[in-house]
Amino acid sequence: MIQVNVHEAKSQLSRLIEATLAGEEVTIARAGKPVVDLVVHERSDVRIGLDGWTGYAVDESVCDGLDPQVQELFYGHGA
Repeated sequence: MIQVNVHEAKSQLSRLIEATLAGEEVTIARAGKPVVDLVVHERSDVRIGLDGWTGYAVDESVCDGLDPQVQELFYGHGA
């Protein structure tokens, strides 16, 4: 595990990032007390729908335009 103070972290950020990417645990401390850890960002894919929903059509009219009731509630008049 690597622990560095804030000043050292600012001056050696690239090295600390490379260490984190290589699997090393990196902690940044303030006055000797740990305050943050560097972690590798994990990308997550956005999925719309569920597995097995292949072949289902999307009804675009459901999301097309404003609902008159919502218009009335928010603005006092229909669409």
